[in-house]
Amino acid sequence: MLKPTNPSKILFIFCCLSLLWQASANAQLVIGAPNLGFSQACASNSFNNYSTTFIFSPDTVLDASNQFSIELSDANGDFENSTIIFTSTAGAITSSPATVQFSIPEDTAGENYRIKIKSSAPVATSARSEPFAAYFKSQDAPFSINNLVSTGVFCTGGSYLLTIDNPGTGNNESPLLYPNLSFKWFRETSPTTSIFVADGATLSVNTEGTYFARTDYGTCTSDSFSNRVTITEAVAGEANATIVSSLGNPYCPEQGFTILNTIAGNSYQWFKDGNMIVDATDQMYQTNASGLFSVQVDLGECSASGSIDLVSELFESSIDVPEFNEMLEEESLLVNVTTTAQNPIFQWYLNDTLISNANAATFEATEFGDYSVVITETEGCNASIEYLFTIEEAFDLFPEVEKIPNVISPNGDLINDTWIIPTAYVSGTNTEIIIMTNQGKVVLKTNDYQNNWPENDLNLTAINQVYYYVIKTSDNQTKKGSITVVK
Repeated sequence: MLKPTNPSKILFIFCCLSLLWQASANAQLVIGAPNLGFSQACASNSFNNYSTTFIFSPDTVLDASNQFSIELSDANGDFENSTIIFTSTAGAITSSPATVQFSIPEDTAGENYRIKIKSSAPVATSARSEPFAAYFKSQDAPFSINNLVSTGVFCTGGSYLLTIDNPGTGNNESPLLYPNLSFKWFRETSPTTSIFVADGATLSVNTEGTYFARTDYGTCTSDSFSNRVTITEAVAGEANATIVSSLGNPYCPEQGFTILNTIAGNSYQWFKDGNMIVDATDQMYQTNASGLFSVQVDLGECSASGSIDLVSELFESSIDVPEFNEMLEEESLLVNVTTTAQNPIFQWYLNDTLISNANAATFEATEFGDYSVVITETEGCNASIEYLFTIEEAFDLFPEVEKIPNVISPNGDLINDTWIIPTAYVSGTNTEIIIMTNQGKVVLKTNDYQNNWPENDLNLTAINQVYYYVIKTSDNQTKKGSITVVK
């Protein structure tokens, strides 16, 4: 075999290198800069879905294990500490162009984010996308500042501190519950315009004006803004201290205590109907009463005062029977309730069981037991008031008896305890009843006998003590006899 000459060796090596270079060039993947399917990413708990489209070439070099991923920069567009926010399934993307969906992290907040597309087999990285604003709006609802008090006052040379309420007032969700959020304060320049004042969760104000705060979501629109507070300077020595009720005014006490709030100061003293409320020395005072409430606020170099005529919306009502009632078995008791409730409904109960078809303001009770009636206002305050009453069987003072008894046993067992005589001789018949001891001492003389003798303890000295009676009717008929009192 002939050995190759030196020039032949050089040509052979050059051809091999050319083949290796061509194979290497054919294995390279080029990924174009991602094209954003949005202008800004303003995400929230209810929406966080965005898309990007990218091209790559050649698709023949993609390994079956290849995965495309999206790399998110920091808020300044720097990829040194980037975050992978999407990774495709191995081999899922095989043709160009490709569109993928992704979500932004909950701590995203800035105006100059960018993304890159990366592949794993072969390894390749695209150029950066255009910059875009991106914010995750973890709180996107109105919130309160200054405890919803619409005013504030500062003394000449002083200032007034506005703060975001935490955890908020009423149903307000405070953005302070989300530590990653930041805030901007503004002062109104017209009903529709405002100027930026400062950043932060609080604002010290020494210039009169109307102020409010917004959660800083940059160029993304948001509903995360506060109520307006108008700040004035106390130039006359004493200023007005606005008072607000957390449940409104009028308020519904069925919702619990309402909280009265006033402007911030150094110290406070609350009053009701002109009388000082002992120990009511905080910025807030809670109550479930109605009345004229006022407050004195020490602002340091000056003071403020204010008042609110607090009115309860709880309706008025009444019932026309006492708590305890008696009636005979054949009788009934008519019960009426009156109320100022709006569109009321009535529910009657006997021994804790709802009485069917009893839904009017009037009810006729025919049974003994424990009753209740619940009045519910279905408009306005939506409150309820309950009345309780009991009906027991009454002792019949005037039962139908044929004869005049000559024995009684007043021992408290409700059986033969008193001298019960026929109705022809009792109250209303103008019959004179005389009862005497066996020594002739009169112990009862009446023309209006109630079948109630003896009413008191007789201090009997014998086991069976005898009394005498004389009954004189209006037509001068007389009956006499004895009564043995069994001890």
